[in-house]
Amino acid sequence: MSPQKTVIFDLGGVLLHWQPLTLLQHLLPQHAPHHAGAQALAQQLFQGFDPGGDWALFDLGQIEPDALAQRIAARTGLQVQDVQAVIEAIPPHLATLEGTEALLHELRAQDHRLCFLSNMPAPYAERLLRDKAFFSAFDDGIFSAHVQQIKPDPGIYALAVERFGLGADEVWFIDDVQRNLDAAHAHGWRGVRFESALQVRAQLVEAGLLPI
Repeated sequence: MSPQKTVIFDLGGVLLHWQPLTLLQHLLPQHAPHHAGAQALAQQLFQGFDPGGDWALFDLGQIEPDALAQRIAARTGLQVQDVQAVIEAIPPHLATLEGTEALLHELRAQDHRLCFLSNMPAPYAERLLRDKAFFSAFDDGIFSAHVQQIKPDPGIYALAVERFGLGADEVWFIDDVQRNLDAAHAHGWRGVRFESALQVRAQLVEAGLLPI
């Protein structure tokens, strides 16, 4: 086994269930009657989570949910109440992915240092911290809204280096978005693109962080 490493987890889509197209088809079938319609609606609402988009302001902690709903409705022509329904439905949608939670505890059992780095609006972050038991496995973590910086902007990675006390030791970063991993590479972090808990575990076993 390799010596202790720092492993940094993204949350949404890695430790938390995140299937926005399914959510939109369930909530707003009149706007998302099929997969292609849900894709188009998701692009309207979330703008690909682009750092310059409306949702980024929410992730940055710079706008409240009601103001966000008004802003998105004005931009898209959707009804404010429909946008509000989406905003309110996301926290209960973020169920824990049990396979990744098991992986988290397996890494903890091997004495690796565990942190999280997540783009997350403040109301969602506060609910997650209250409701999710897996946070007890982490040594530290950063929510974007709490520091007003988001991935993939370089500043949040620099902040993580300082906040987590990262030195020259090997750091592993698990995220489901390639641009976030690409930005992490600039800090020398080793990236793992999340597809499933089994796939990530296999890569960490190969790297010597976990036993076979």
